[in-house]
Amino acid sequence: MVDSDFKIKVLPVSKKVLRFATHFLKDEDDARDVVQDIFLKLWQKRKELDQIENIEAFAMRMTRNRCLDIIRASRTVPIDAETDRKLKQVTIDVHSKIELGEAAGLVKKLIGQLPEIQRSVMEMRDLQQLEYEEIAEMTGLQVNAIRVNLSRARKKVRDEYIKLNKDENRGNKAFATSLF
Repeated sequence: MVDSDFKIKVLPVSKKVLRFATHFLKDEDDARDVVQDIFLKLWQKRKELDQIENIEAFAMRMTRNRCLDIIRASRTVPIDAETDRKLKQVTIDVHSKIELGEAAGLVKKLIGQLPEIQRSVMEMRDLQQLEYEEIAEMTGLQVNAIRVNLSRARKKVRDEYIKLNKDENRGNKAFATSLF
């Protein structure tokens, strides 16, 4: 099909295709986009259009298919209550992990600011999970002194954590008290 045949046989169908697409999509701007897509495809296939018996029907079929594609793409898929609950739980878990990671980083920073003996005792007991007797052997301190230093270190970290997060939500105080 040559350019002049395209103008004579295909372009007159444009108003009918536009009305059909507008009726189908209920939106004139989307319908105009569909018509533009359809005529672009028809132009690209203009050499093969001679083999098509009814170009109008072919254009209408292309329009219908393109409109259905647009409708399918914009359709939201409803999910059942169980899937919705699982998605929300995953989101909550991710947020909780992020918050816990931030809190852990802050606690480590606060531990790093403790006096040397309190910091080392707290790291050995709470981070390395060593027994009091093992800590006593490594530091040369008595078990009672280790308990006192550990208690003071935990209190300082807890108090500083609460002080730094007093403007945050009330959950941080509960989190801080559950830490130690």
